[in-house]
Amino acid sequence: MKLPNKTLERKLFSQKYGYICAVDEVGMGCLAGPVLVCAVGFTNSFYNRAHKELRRLRESKLLLPKQREKFASELIKEKGLTYKIAYCRPKTIDRVNIYQATRKAMKRAVLMCATAPFAQLRTIVLVDGPRKINDLNMEQMAIVRGDRKVFAIACASIIAKVYRDKMMSRYAKKYPGYGFERHKGYGTKYHQTQLASLGPCEIHRRSFRLEY
Repeated sequence: MKLPNKTLERKLFSQKYGYICAVDEVGMGCLAGPVLVCAVGFTNSFYNRAHKELRRLRESKLLLPKQREKFASELIKEKGLTYKIAYCRPKTIDRVNIYQATRKAMKRAVLMCATAPFAQLRTIVLVDGPRKINDLNMEQMAIVRGDRKVFAIACASIIAKVYRDKMMSRYAKKYPGYGFERHKGYGTKYHQTQLASLGPCEIHRRSFRLEY
């Protein structure tokens, strides 16, 4: 398996960038729950150190839940890493559509991540996917399948996934019967069966309507 690497980030630091902010989302294709974004920020000091505990780190969908949780825990402890979470709730998704909601959350997460003391550093944003973030007055690089290629984006994908999974497990207690702790809001057969039986709850996306 080809793992994401640090080649791009090291090249950017060699080009006199002082801060790299990477951003990824989770939950775009779900029937329920928020779309959530994580932005992670690094200075060159992080890349100048070895991180044995982060070896074989890769995009969140290629990891088992326990592996994701372990990597997320190690990343959050890192002094050389800053991370911020932003999300849009189902009502916002229904109002503006899932793409626009995701971009709103991306912009918000990046702006929070790039505040002081990093605001004065030359910064570039690495965005997972084919498009840059609109109305963001910062240098950006959009990278298709970036979560599988670029270490920083893979880190963002892991933290985002772990954070959202915990949110959905809490929702499972508030809205029992749908199995949110199992499928995290994705449209599995079980979820669709329960949705047809119970009807939608407050966190279901009405714009993703099935035949309830």
